[in-house]
Amino acid sequence: MASTIQALPTEVVYLITAGEVIDSLASVVRELVENSLDAGATRIVVSLWPQQWRIRVADNGCGMNLEDLQQAATAHSTSKIRSSADLWKINSLGFRGEALHSLTTLADLEILSRPVDGKLGWRIIYGAGGEVVQVEVTAIAPGTVITVSHLFGNCSSRRQGLPTAAQQMKAVQATIHQIALCHPHVTWQVCQNDRQWFTICPAATMGKLLPQILPQVRQGDLQEVKLEIPNPSNSPLSTQHSALNLVVGLPDRTHRHRPDWVRVAINGRMVKTPELEQTILSAFYRTLPRDRYPICFLHLAISPDQINWNRNPAKTEIYLNEIIYWQEQITQAINQALSISSSNLKEAVHTTRVSKLLKAAEAKGGYNFNPQNPNEDHKTPNTSLSNLNSLKAIAQVSNTYIVAEHPGGMWLVEQHIAHERVLYELLCDNWQLVPIEPPIILYQLSPAQVLQLQRIGLDIEPFGEQLWAVRNLPAPLQQRDDCAEAILELSWGGDLQTAQVAVACRSAIRNGTPMNLQEMQKLLDDWQRTRNPRTCPHGRPIYLSLEESALARFFRRNWVIGKSHGI
Repeated sequence: MASTIQALPTEVVYLITAGEVIDSLASVVRELVENSLDAGATRIVVSLWPQQWRIRVADNGCGMNLEDLQQAATAHSTSKIRSSADLWKINSLGFRGEALHSLTTLADLEILSRPVDGKLGWRIIYGAGGEVVQVEVTAIAPGTVITVSHLFGNCSSRRQGLPTAAQQMKAVQATIHQIALCHPHVTWQVCQNDRQWFTICPAATMGKLLPQILPQVRQGDLQEVKLEIPNPSNSPLSTQHSALNLVVGLPDRTHRHRPDWVRVAINGRMVKTPELEQTILSAFYRTLPRDRYPICFLHLAISPDQINWNRNPAKTEIYLNEIIYWQEQITQAINQALSISSSNLKEAVHTTRVSKLLKAAEAKGGYNFNPQNPNEDHKTPNTSLSNLNSLKAIAQVSNTYIVAEHPGGMWLVEQHIAHERVLYELLCDNWQLVPIEPPIILYQLSPAQVLQLQRIGLDIEPFGEQLWAVRNLPAPLQQRDDCAEAILELSWGGDLQTAQVAVACRSAIRNGTPMNLQEMQKLLDDWQRTRNPRTCPHGRPIYLSLEESALARFFRRNWVIGKSHGI
């Protein structure tokens, strides 16, 4: 019987390998741009001609000399690793040595480059398999220009299987946006068919760059946290620290219909990590309206020995050691970002109508608004506002809103949902069911309702035909007159947290209830201590902040008195 197993021809092997790395215009852009960043580029120009299947990436990086250029496109050639041990010390975006060689298999490749300290630039054209077919001296500024032409020209079925040009351009834009967020110091210029398409200006931080990518999000809608965190104790570099950079959209100001902006980057590259993404979503649970999702971008700069990049040729899926440890650190960072403290009280007027009302051209006034302490303005940045004197209850409006003064202005706090947030977190921390006597008798419960009450821990048993006796209930409901109605509400479904939200909502002080100053102050103090004080468990914003600088602009208190009278 003849053997049916044969070695594949070399050209077939190269096509298969190339397809693992280069599968679209966006993948070409990703690979070339990552090489530019590895070369230290601070300005990258990407030009695309999608109908001609041509891409050009120019950068101002360190460039290559002639010797390196002649080897750059050969199979698995790279300057970034030398041995298997280096796979656990990856500090670059590219390291496999596949991209340029794969491009010579699928397209025409030309590279122009000049090192920073070189007097000459070189132009090289590569043939199939990465062989150099033409070399010449060329005039070029320090850096590298790579041109890929006739992509997939030798594989027409690959072109036919790709999405439309418009869809591919959308994927290219998304790829550049993702990389730009990971490297905010870089200037990006992107052209399509010889016309400028979009630009991204450099920014000091990820949070300051994000509004360029999401124009509907304002700087004041975001909170940025930067932390140094110790490496896991079993890491060889446990004595060093890793960095956690986090940008979150404050839940009382911005959110999304889809979880498309829950994103994670590790060591300069956006990656797919379902475990960390789910951790982020869990940290925002009960802070957003139903069926809404947060804006959250997380960038971890961690020890390379904690990462295995060899899970996917595109390096978008990874194995991360000590995943539980990193999940805990992320949860703590998000909780810090969502808390209210003097370090994250920036522009806080977060409704369109009010922000338009207070928007004026004059410079900010330098007035003090009834400061409680002449030294208040010199607080250290990390001083928490959860001390008892940070918010001072002044009055109640319509028996619904508490007017509170703080060192930087005034707040309006809705009393019902602030109290609801307080009660909900207390119930989450201490869900206590207390016995009651006599029991509460309910009539005509369905089997599903009985099962639901048992699921959340209530002691319920038959008490006669179509009658049921409930012998315990959540502690906050013990003193209420509407216990039967509350238990019926709990019987209609949901998990334990849903029940806790329902109990908190029913138990919270109602709008329209008069409160004296002492009661208002007590509520403000309790509310400030909560973990997520910005929104209620249903996702509604709890407070409206009017900063003193905004009030000064609106009332034009920096005008010169004589000029304001026309003198």
